[in-house]
Amino acid sequence: MSAETTNSNRPRRSAMYTPGANERALQKGREVPADILIMDLEDGVAPDAKERARANILQALEEGGYGGREIGVRINGDGTEWHEKDVKAISTFGANMLVVPKVDSPNAVIAVVKLMEASNAPADMQIWCMIETARGVLNVNEIASAHPRVGALLIGSADLTKDLRAQHTPDRLPLLTSIQLCVLAARANELTILDSPFFDLSDDEGFLDSCRQGRSMGFDGKTLLHPKTVAGANEIFGPSDEEIAWAHKITEAHEAALAEGKSVTLVDGQLVEGPHVEEAQRLVRMTETIKELEASSA
Repeated sequence: MSAETTNSNRPRRSAMYTPGANERALQKGREVPADILIMDLEDGVAPDAKERARANILQALEEGGYGGREIGVRINGDGTEWHEKDVKAISTFGANMLVVPKVDSPNAVIAVVKLMEASNAPADMQIWCMIETARGVLNVNEIASAHPRVGALLIGSADLTKDLRAQHTPDRLPLLTSIQLCVLAARANELTILDSPFFDLSDDEGFLDSCRQGRSMGFDGKTLLHPKTVAGANEIFGPSDEEIAWAHKITEAHEAALAEGKSVTLVDGQLVEGPHVEEAQRLVRMTETIKELEASSA
């Protein structure tokens, strides 16, 4: 992607988890049109398969072939016997980010940073923090601002719901406060924020409703468990044709107004000023980047 692509306008509509122990799934990931592929060493891998899964992922990263999509690796959490080995092994094999589960505090971020730097991880390799506990939610702003390597927050609703002793409901009302705090922290620190997976793969309409709800809450995209869900997430979290047309329209109108010495103008009866144009330009750039991503992954 070009230098103009940032956390703000980089398309991160879909991030699919792929179990590291499944070699075929890692290979098929090269064909899945997700914006992000997260190779998994944690929940998706049984304890006796952890070492083999790490070796599979290192081989897949070395072979490449994933086009322009971003590649992350979800490592095992601090306190497990695999954590340090995961960080040290993955840090120099070409992944774009380490996805760290159950991040509770900024100290957890700094500990991963130290391991990465001791392993000579590239300067642009990010840390994506999974917020899955009550303590993580209460510390989320400190986590988001803990280090420049932090690039995204990911909601883990299954573990968070359990930690809160709440109930799973379609409207996610028991999680609303937690979600809003995480979205606020992401926006305040200019990070990406991704919604949690939808677990009922037999409920296609329920999945789409979950995506629509997630976008309305402010998420940039959704983490996914199956390739069949990628297209729906890409459509709902991507700019629509109507949004793109409107973005071009108000950008052109604003430029014309500036040429006349005006900073505010009316477009179809709606007042348009600087912040509206900035958002329009972000959507236009995202659309261009999506086209680049699709072309590089074809």
